[in-house]
Amino acid sequence: MLQIAGGITRLNRFIGKWLSLAVLIIFAFLLADVVMRYLVGQPTIWTAELATLIFGVYAILGGGFLLAERGHVNVDIIYGSFSPRRKALLDILTYPLFLLFVGVLLWQGWDIAWESFVDKEQTNSIWKPYLWPTKAFIPVAAVLLLLQGFVRLWSDIRVLQGKPVPEDVFGVPAPSDSHANAAAAGEAQE
Repeated sequence: MLQIAGGITRLNRFIGKWLSLAVLIIFAFLLADVVMRYLVGQPTIWTAELATLIFGVYAILGGGFLLAERGHVNVDIIYGSFSPRRKALLDILTYPLFLLFVGVLLWQGWDIAWESFVDKEQTNSIWKPYLWPTKAFIPVAAVLLLLQGFVRLWSDIRVLQGKPVPEDVFGVPAPSDSHANAAAAGEAQE
């Protein structure tokens, strides 16, 4: 099971790291659009729209990576003061909400992608690219997020059991009091 969990985390991290290069591609397309429009005087009809489609894939596929890296936004007013065990317990108690969200994302994402494919949906621009390749990533992203969610649940269960939670298997662990105390001690010495 540790190998499967580690494989899921590595897959989401691999996708996230490669996906981060999409920002450079988006930048290059938008820069090319500006250059063609203002320096050459020949605006392109496809660069801005392609950048938008790439950004859609970038945004949706990043969910599993963010969950592995604990990069999602939290409201830490109360949660941040909890011990690692209490955080793990709260995460487990709120896990059904995560499952509900990902379940709806998978179900509706599949429907959206399938309808787009069947209808050969295109944008309303002059270029008219097909939208189904981009929309097909919605259910893929939902599956990646769901798998990382199972890994995260197992990680929280292990925290409650007092078992180790290796980062290479479970992703970035929740900040613990010892990390906060060590950081505070390091700042005090400076």
